[in-house]
Amino acid sequence: MEMTDTIPPREPARARALFSTDDFRLLRAALADYAQKVADSPESLRVAALYHRLGNYS
Repeated sequence: MEMTDTIPPREPARARALFSTDDFRLLRAALADYAQKVADSPESLRVAALYHRLGNYS
């Protein structure tokens, strides 16, 4: 007897969140403190951009 029913392919499970909302708040607060310390350096633009991106997740 031949099986004509096929098993549909399973979709991969959704990835679990790496950080919680509270984690983003904590990271953003730490980054704000660091941003003040490097305010006069070329790195400050990258820090400000990361701070902004983290704000979009909280």
